[in-house]
Amino acid sequence: MRVIDHVIAGGSQTMDGATGAVFDPNRGEVQAHVRLGTAADLDRAVAAAQAAQPGWAATNPQKRARVLFAFKQLVEANMQQLAELLSSEHGKVIADAKGDIQRGLDVIEFACGVPHLLKGDYTQGAGPGIDVYSMRLPVGIGAGITPFNFPAMIPMWMFGVAIACGNAFILKPSERDPSVPVRLAELMLEAGAPQGILQVVHGDKTVVDAILDHHAIGAVSFVGSSDIAHYVYRRGVAAGKRVQAMGGAKNHGIVMPDADLDQVVADLAGAAFGSAGERCMALPVVVPVGDKTAERLREKLIPAIAALRVGVSTDADAHYGPVVNAQHKARVEGWIARGVEEGAELVVDGRGFSLQGHERGFFIGPTLFDHVTPQMESYREEIFGPVLQIVRAPDFETAVRLPSEHQYGNGVAIFTRNGHAAREFAARVNVGMVGINVPIPVPVAYHSFGGWKRSAFGDVNQHGEEGVRFWTKVKTITQRWPDGSAMGGQAEDGAAARTQDAFVIPTMG
Repeated sequence: MRVIDHVIAGGSQTMDGATGAVFDPNRGEVQAHVRLGTAADLDRAVAAAQAAQPGWAATNPQKRARVLFAFKQLVEANMQQLAELLSSEHGKVIADAKGDIQRGLDVIEFACGVPHLLKGDYTQGAGPGIDVYSMRLPVGIGAGITPFNFPAMIPMWMFGVAIACGNAFILKPSERDPSVPVRLAELMLEAGAPQGILQVVHGDKTVVDAILDHHAIGAVSFVGSSDIAHYVYRRGVAAGKRVQAMGGAKNHGIVMPDADLDQVVADLAGAAFGSAGERCMALPVVVPVGDKTAERLREKLIPAIAALRVGVSTDADAHYGPVVNAQHKARVEGWIARGVEEGAELVVDGRGFSLQGHERGFFIGPTLFDHVTPQMESYREEIFGPVLQIVRAPDFETAVRLPSEHQYGNGVAIFTRNGHAAREFAARVNVGMVGINVPIPVPVAYHSFGGWKRSAFGDVNQHGEEGVRFWTKVKTITQRWPDGSAMGGQAEDGAAARTQDAFVIPTMG
């Protein structure tokens, strides 16, 4: 059976070490094993990164950008193969897999503009004969710890900007679907990146802790659940690192009485159930304002959900495929049971879904709850599956308050034709990313991605100019160039040079 190894310059030491199972979610069968690394493997990767990074940082940014351009072309040329590989391990349908890859490539395209992005600031004449300028320098070695749900996009969000800025990068992807991150690292080498600039070390908590504790790693980016994000942030910061740690979400979609409900239902079908709900920017909570709006929305949602096609990930007509593994399937179905216990009305039950010929696959049918309340645990926590909850709001103020008071603050959307309501909502809601008639408000690559509250720990967001700030450190230079005649020694005519006045800090002069 295939064994997925690390991508470490000089090779791996754990040839006979522990492995983890990689499943085919469509069949519920093990299709490969991934080699789990050790602290020694991480040390080897760090040593290779330390050897390669100074030369890479000294390479002018245009040449670094050319490597990223070549990488982008290679990924595009291999798009179908990468999408099939991603789909076979994650379970998302091919179209979603291609979207996963493309959203990562969007950030690579942004990072290709690194010569402009790294330009510093300059002030001429900050004081008498004094100029001040700043430069952005790489942090040195960065690391990324990425989740299973976007095995292409999130790694590229991280390593694209980090490498463009002159850093070496060590990626610890999810061991559930590790093949695409490995292939991306291979393509980066093929594009011309030096050995050691992008490496992949697989592993579990042992490798994560080794990354967080390693003195030579200067910055760590993480995406995953909130509890682990908080742990990563605290441990990494305690070790003196710069850390950004993105956590969970419970995104709300507010539906105003004037909204186009047909459009809302079409948007919800993709935003709530697409990729089997395994997205931190999914829309698992819909908040209709007023009972009339709720009844009209529910009436339209039920047939739309019945029309959704759940299929194997290679089914071109499927709206979504299986979840990633048996444990996650059990977890999602446990949350459905919990919702019933708490008194929510189970309108559509996706448990027990079976696909002929794939009875062992990790499939869950689309599920709809109504009359969910903020006191329910199933509302407060992230389900991360194809489950949509209706939480009815009597008025606009309640609709603003629900996402604002929730522990998570990743994304929120409002559906309305009323510009004043949309503007008021966007200004007041206590959430990091807002969509107005946009169900999944993931910003484009040249803006930044990041939530609030327990959805994000750290002060700097992913990609965009925020990403450049995270993966660089600023050095500021204050310079003075005296006239030759003002320097010590003899002037050209042999007379003694005048003694220059003592330097005075410009702000005090």
